[in-house]
Amino acid sequence: MASFNRVIMIGNLTRDPEYKQLTSGQGVCRLGLATNREFKNKQSGTMVQEVCYIDIDVWGPQAEPCKQYLQKGRPVLVEGRLKLDTWQDQNGQNRSKHLIVADRVVFLSSGAQAGDVTGVQDSPDAQDFGSARVEPQNPVERELLNQIDSVKKRKRAAPAADNFGGTTNQGEVDFKDEAPFKDDLPF
Repeated sequence: MASFNRVIMIGNLTRDPEYKQLTSGQGVCRLGLATNREFKNKQSGTMVQEVCYIDIDVWGPQAEPCKQYLQKGRPVLVEGRLKLDTWQDQNGQNRSKHLIVADRVVFLSSGAQAGDVTGVQDSPDAQDFGSARVEPQNPVERELLNQIDSVKKRKRAAPAADNFGGTTNQGEVDFKDEAPFKDDLPF
């Protein structure tokens, strides 16, 4: 059976980061994230705001910059996996909650809103950690950042003719619909 566990969220920090260094020497930083969803109530016609709160654990080398440069209210993009923590409280009751174990934390500019990734630094070679710049060590991540940068540049380009008979509008291809393929199969 195949499974896939991936979470990407953009939101604002609900509290200052909590940093701990384990006896093994590895650091872990816990963040509290709030994301908003606004929708129209179909019965009353009023706008409703729904808030989702979730804790994020950042392990290893990313934990230190999170502790150093993040504070309550700062917008961040978090990518990672969902994990269920279970424990017993002081009364012996079983408790549980979901949290995200972060693989990647991107610090957004203070003016960014949830769902607005324009606050992410445009450079394909570095992530912005406040005033410090950290070069990605992983060649795959470096290549992905280069590809993202090339897509951003294409979207900024003016409309031009493409190879499909249509024109592009800010990097998008205008495909022409055709009738479905007809064959001699009986089904």
